This record gives sequence, structure tokens and C-alpha cells, in this order.
Amino acid sequence: MKSSDQNKTLKLKAEELDIAKQWIKTGDVKIYKETLSTEKSFTIPVKREELVIEKKSYDTNSSEDIIRIPLSEEQVSFSTHKVTLEDVSIYKNEIEEIKHIESTLKKEEPKVKTSGDITVLQD
Repeated sequence: MKSSDQNKTLKLKAEELDIAKQWIKTGDVKIYKETLSTEKSFTIPVKREELVIEKKSYDTNSSEDIIRIPLSEEQVSFSTHKVTLEDVSIYKNEIEEIKHIESTLKKEEPKVKTSGDITVLQD
């Protein structure tokens, strides 16, 4: 046998798992207020006062005269005002979850294959 056949060096390797985390952008959020318009209809009774003058004649051929003079009336006016409906809080909340990762790692081991009538001694 040659001397190079008697001494063999094997570089045994094993896989190790490297775990790294990084932030990735998953979406965008834009926050704004939107003003919605709603048409409203109201029916409000309005009063007025008038002076009525009726002129009746005792003559049967003549008709009666009615004179109406407006004295006062209700006028409707309206205005709008803002009322606070609710306060909305907007904030970021960081949630930590536990992720379970499974991976198969490989490892090299030395093996001795013999043939013939050989006895292998181990320490």
C-alpha cells in the first residue's frame, strides 16, 4: 500500500440554520375625512295675520266685497351648526406573534465500508 492510501482526511460538513428577520411593506394606509352630503326635507307650518274687511250690501243684486290686508307673517330661517359625533383615534399597534419553523438539516458522518476478512477496531 502507498502511504497516501493509509491516511485519508475527510472534511465533514453539517448544515446550520440561519434565521433573519426583515421589515417588508405589506400595504399603504391613507387617513382622511370625507364629507358626505344628505338632502333633508322639512314641512313647517307658517302663520300669517291679515285684516279682513267684508262689505255686504243689503241690496240683493250686488255682490259682497272682501278686502284682505296682510299685517304680519312668520318667516322661516335656518342655519347649520356642527356637532361632534365621535372622536376617532388612529395609531399603530405592534403585535408580536410566535412563528414555528421546521427544517431538515443534513450532517455528514464518516462511514467505513469493508470487504473481505477485515476486523474493525473502535476506541
